[in-house]
Order: sequence, then structure tokens, then C-alpha cells
Amino acid sequence: MNTRARSSAPPGKAQEQRLREVWRTPSGWRYWTSVNNVDVGVWYAGAAFAFMLFAGVLALIMRAQLAVPDNDLVSADFYNQAFTLHGTVMMFLFAVPIFEAIAIFLLPPMLGARELPFPRLGAFGFWSFLLGGVFVCGSIFFNAAPSSGWFMYPPLATDEKLSGIGADIWLLGLSFIEVASIAAAVEIIVGIMKCRAPGMRINLMPLFAWYLLVVAGMILFAFPPLIAGDILFELQRMFDWPFFDPARGGDPLLWQHLFWIFGHPEVYIIFLPAIALMAMIVPTFAQRPIVGYSWIVLAAVGTGFLSFGLWVHHMFTTGLPQISLAFFSAASAAVAIPTAVQIFVFIATMLAGRVVLSIPMLFGAGSIATFVIGGLTGVMVALAPFDWQAHDTYFVVGHLHYVLIGGMLFPVVAGIYYYFPLINARHLSVRWGKIAFWLMFTGLNVAFFPMHLTGLRGMPRRVFTYPSDLGWDWLNLMSTAGAYIFAAGVLIVVADIVRPKHGDPKSALNPWNAGTLEWISEPEEMWGVRSIPIVESRYPLWDQKNLVADVNAGRFYLPDVEEGRREGMVTSVLDAKPEQVIRVPATGGITMIAAVALAAVFLTLTFKWWLAASLAGFATLATILYWLWTGTAEIPKKAEREAGLGLVLPLYTSGPASVGWWAMFITMTGNSTGFASLVFGYFFYWTIHADFTAGATGPGLTWPLISVALFVLAWGTMMLARSLNANGSVGLMRTILVTSSVLTIAAAAAALAGPWLHRMDPVAHVYPAIVWVLVGWTVVHAGLGVIMQFYCLARSLAGRLTPTHDMDLRNTCLYWHFLALMAAISGAIIGLFPEVGG
Repeated sequence: MNTRARSSAPPGKAQEQRLREVWRTPSGWRYWTSVNNVDVGVWYAGAAFAFMLFAGVLALIMRAQLAVPDNDLVSADFYNQAFTLHGTVMMFLFAVPIFEAIAIFLLPPMLGARELPFPRLGAFGFWSFLLGGVFVCGSIFFNAAPSSGWFMYPPLATDEKLSGIGADIWLLGLSFIEVASIAAAVEIIVGIMKCRAPGMRINLMPLFAWYLLVVAGMILFAFPPLIAGDILFELQRMFDWPFFDPARGGDPLLWQHLFWIFGHPEVYIIFLPAIALMAMIVPTFAQRPIVGYSWIVLAAVGTGFLSFGLWVHHMFTTGLPQISLAFFSAASAAVAIPTAVQIFVFIATMLAGRVVLSIPMLFGAGSIATFVIGGLTGVMVALAPFDWQAHDTYFVVGHLHYVLIGGMLFPVVAGIYYYFPLINARHLSVRWGKIAFWLMFTGLNVAFFPMHLTGLRGMPRRVFTYPSDLGWDWLNLMSTAGAYIFAAGVLIVVADIVRPKHGDPKSALNPWNAGTLEWISEPEEMWGVRSIPIVESRYPLWDQKNLVADVNAGRFYLPDVEEGRREGMVTSVLDAKPEQVIRVPATGGITMIAAVALAAVFLTLTFKWWLAASLAGFATLATILYWLWTGTAEIPKKAEREAGLGLVLPLYTSGPASVGWWAMFITMTGNSTGFASLVFGYFFYWTIHADFTAGATGPGLTWPLISVALFVLAWGTMMLARSLNANGSVGLMRTILVTSSVLTIAAAAAALAGPWLHRMDPVAHVYPAIVWVLVGWTVVHAGLGVIMQFYCLARSLAGRLTPTHDMDLRNTCLYWHFLALMAAISGAIIGLFPEVGG
């Protein structure tokens, strides 16, 4: 096939109208349950900004309290709740979700696609994020907000008398919110890898897609350790299991390790998408391709990789060995190298082109200037001797806000001004934008630069008042004034966004003369591209003649919707060769119902309503099963579809060619990171104690080995069932599926038998507690495996799983690869290492 050929006769208005009807935004109830990427992206961004404004109000209250010495504007308890929620909301409910929103909104048209592959998953993530955010933020209105800091250090946060219910709200609420982040990461990774336009090889991807791919991968490795820590934390608070109690073998430092294994990559999870926006804006306004495309991609990957070696950067004052301090100090300084490469690439691109002055570039320039200041102070706190002096002072507060506002918020505002015409074909106000920038830039420096001096003068973080004779008063007054100036600039941006724009002139289709594909489509249309183009360049709108006209005339792939279905194209991972026409599900309320049911699980667990939590858990499971039954792995009425330009593609694939297989692989990779974090906890205790078991009886070797053997047999029978199904032996396959489920149940029972028969009391000591956690993790995943086995059996009996349409079975087998490996590792650890440690 000649991929450069185009259809000579473009589809007419009737085909375009059919396309519009299939992808249109519904009204009424269906609007609020819509799964269109445009809607979800806008909702996501709107909710994230609402949470940011809420956190900003809390910050202004805190600054008002600190404006003068010996102030009693608010109580100490309210101040503790305010600063805890401020940090929590900014990090968990704004900084990460805003980029997930931007990704869901921008990636489909940028990749030349109609939609990301799992629109229902994106909608589920949004509702989870919204409900979790309301739950966490609303707690302050009932005097029940968390008050132990956004990092929740034990033993303060594990003591229910000191922290109250607020710590449970923080732990369970954020665990729910992290579900949304991981769901978004799965959709983003699969969308970038498998839904690019034909010809968009991996080395031709827009830099925004590269950055989001790196960040989504980082989420898979950074968020699960925090979820694992949350599990240990909540088990101690709910059932008195002593994971962080030194008197019973626990150690509070384990929480710090697990939290900062998440926490420091989190900074770069926030920073890299902001750089991604800059990587789109700078070439446009320099009117030339980015200088050093390969260098900036390598720098992004390098930054993501190095960020996981820096977590002890936050623990220099905890008494770690000198060799650890030296290693992590060097790693903390080394991450400045790939970061600097990215900054220099932008400067080189601007110098090589002819920069067009604009509001996005104004905020971009302010971002570079302020982020460099934050980076320099970051190198300072990376040096252990200096960090010993500045740790937990306002110097760190100043550094953090320079990095986050300069490196993240300014690029976001630049991106809003740059991409706003894609929402309603109108620009934001240039005049208002200039006023907003100078207020924000001035306010940032007036507010946070004095904090460096306050910190060097010894003012600790998280104090709600101070005496007047310490020399902090005038610096704090300056910081408070700067905070209110900055807030005025933010309010101008918000007012500019929400003001009616019906009288404003409409912008051109590509108002900035950008070179990437997101500027092809009309903002009013609800699909990513009119027809899916062939991409031959990193900046196709600059390099491919007549591309916009040909795409919008329907001269490329999938110009029509013959059967009234939402269709897109799946391509190969590296070369973006067409592999399948995918049909994404239509709108519906099932994702909202699933999110509400899951929210009920976390809410009822917070208040220890066990029966209600169980009922909500069953409701969640039933809802998700219905969602999967009706929305995935549909058997098409015909095997193939003519995709345009003489290309015929299948409508159904399974295994590594399918997006579902990749989604399962990516999900289980993140799941394995959580399991690895629990294993890390096990060996952490084993390392810090001369006698890990403290004389307690272990589960022995027999039952763990029996469990591992049964899990391996269950895995083998699953592989046999897959083979039998592929060979047409459907009846025998069903029998083997039932056999495998029986073996799985027996394996889970054997795993429980070891600690149960040896009467290992998880309350008495950390050793039996961590053994029970590893066993419980394995058993819960075995239970999910059994559910998946019976789901496949039901699909087969209903005629929805056949020898040629076996996506469900193949995905379940992939799950079993991970489950068998986790079971083997867990059994080996708890069966062997007590003997070694004891």
C-alpha cells in the first residue's frame, strides 16, 4: 500500500453529519455521564482548578495568621488542618490531576486519534477524583480535617487520640484519589503507545506525548508505594497492628521511606508535564522545530529515572549512615543535569528562531526565571550539611514554592492561554493576561523570597504564631502581602476564563500557526480529527502540504461511520503501522455509579462501618463486572472493516495486539510495584533488627510451599485452558477453568493456613503482622483471579468468548503470570527468611 496516497473523492456533507451525530455531546442526564474526551478533560481541569482555589484560600488564611507576631486570628488546631489540607490539595488534587485533564483533552487530536482507547476508564477516574476530593476537602467544615501535615508522619498521625478521624480521611480519601491517577496513567500510556496516527513513529511523537508517557510510567512506580504505606498505616490505626510502633518491633522510618519513594518522584511527576507544555509552546512562538529533539527526550527519561533515587533527600536528618547521605546527596545534585538540558534546549530554540511575543511566552519566560531560582536552592538543600541547618524551616517552604509555581503553575497558565482557542474558538484577553502575569510574578517573589531569609533565621515550618523579638515579623509581613498580590493575579486568570465570551471574535483554526496536529480540528466538533491522517513529520502542519484541508475533507482513514459506531485506529507500538479499527463504547452512567460505589467503600471504612463497607464493596464489584460485560471485548458482526485508502483492518484483536492486553500489563506492573513495596517493608524490618522474629513462631516452610505449588498448578491449568480454547476444545476449556479456580481457592487456603495454624498474632509484634500482610495481599489477588476465571466461564457460556474471540481469557492469563510470580515470591519470603532472620 502506498501510504502517501489520498482518496480522490472526499466524503460529502452527509458523511460528516453522521460523524457529528455519533460523537456529539449529549444533553441532560447523559451530558453528566458523557465519556467524550473533550468533556472529561474540561471537567477534570475545572474541578482541579476549583480545588486549587480552595487550597489557595487556606493559604491566604495561613498568611494572614502569620502576618504579625502573637496573632490569634485562627486557632492552632484550625491552622494545623489548614496547612495539612493546603499541601494535600495542591499536591494530590491539583498538581497531578490538572495534567491528567490536559492529557485527556489534548492527546487524541495531538496523536491524530479520535479518542483515547478507554473513555469509560477516563470518566471513572474523573468521578473518583471529584468524589475523593470533595470528601477530603469537606472534612475541614466539620472540624475533622487531617492535621498532621501532608506527609502524615507517625507516631503523631497513628495515634487516634492526637490525630482524630482526620488521619483516616486523609489515608482513605487519598487512596481513592490515587485510583483515579493510576486509571489515568493506564489510559495515557496505552493511548500514546497504541493509538497514534499511522506513520507517527515513536521518534516522530510530539514532545508532549513523550513527556506524558514518561510521567504516566512514573505514576505506576511512584503511587503504589504510597498505597502500600497507606495499607500498613490504616491497619495500625484500625486494628493496632504495630508497623510503626518501635515497642513492638515497628519503625516510623518505614513510613518515611515509603512516602518519599512516592513523594520525590511526585515533584517530577508535576514538573515534567509542565515542561511538556513549554515544549509545545516554545517552538510555536519561535516558529521553528525544537532544537535537540533527541536530547530533550533523553533528558525527560533521565529525569524520571533519577527521580526515584532521591527519596532519602528528605530524610537527611533521620540519622542515616554517612554512605547513604553521600550517595543520595550526589544523586540529588545529579538530577540538575537533565533538568538543565531541558532549560537550555528551550533557550537555544528561542535564540535559533524569531520569538513572537505573547501571553503564553510571557508566562513561559517567568517560569524559566523562577524555576532556575528554585533549582539553585534545591542544589543547596541537596547538600547534607546545609540540609541539617535548613531542614523543616521556611527556607524549604520558599524553595518548594519557587519550584512548584515556577516549574508547574506558570507553564499551566501559559498552556491555558495557548490552548484556550481549542475549547471554544476564542482567545483569552491579552490585557488581562499581562496584568495577571505581573501580579503573579511580583507576588511570587515578594511572598516566597523572604521565606528563604526567614528560614535561615531559624523559623520552623508549621508554626501558627511566633513572638515579636526574633526578627521574623517584617519578613512574614512581606510574605503575606506578596501572597495576596499573587492571589489577585490568579483571580484575574480565573475571571478571564469564566467570563462570557459570546461577543469576542472567533479565532482562526490554527491561530498561533503551530506545527502539531491538535490544531487541525474545529473546537465545536467532538471528535479528535475529521479523518485519521498519515504523519510523516514531527511538525506535520508545517511540513506536509495541504494536510489540514485533506484531513478535514475526509481524504484519509475512517472518514465515515458506516454502522454509527465510535471508531478509532490502533497502530503498532514503534512504527505506528495500522493494526485494528477499535470501537469505543458509547456514553453511559455506569462509570459514575462505579465511582460512587467505590467512594462508599472508602467512606464507610473511614467510620469503621464494616457491614456497610462490605455491601458497598459488593456493589462496586457488581457494577464493574456489568461495565466490563457491556463495554469491552464485543464480538463484531463482521471480522474486518474497510478503513479507507484501500486498507482493510480487523475489528477484533486479542493478545499483545490489543489495547486491553496492554492495559492489563500496565495495571499489573503498577500492582507489582505495590507488592514490591510491601516486600521492601518486610526486609526493612529484617535488616534493622538483630532478631527479626523476636522469638515469635513463623508460618513454617510446609504451608507456604504447598501454597506456591498449588498456585503454580492453577497457573499451569490457566495456560492449558487458553491453549484448549484456541484449539476449539471449548467444553474441555470450561472444565479446566473450573479446575483452575478450585486450585486457586486451595492455594489461598494453604497460604492462610501457615500463619493461622501457628497462631501468629499480628497485634503482638511486627513480624507476624507483616507476614499476614503479604499473605493477605496474595489471597486478595487470588480472589480477584477466581472472579476473573468465572467471568471468562460466563462469557464462554454466553457465546461472548470463542476460540477466535478470546481477549478476556488472554487478559486473565496475563493477570495469572503476575499472580503466580507474586505468590511464589511471597511464599518463598515468609517460608525461608524467618529461619535466616531468626
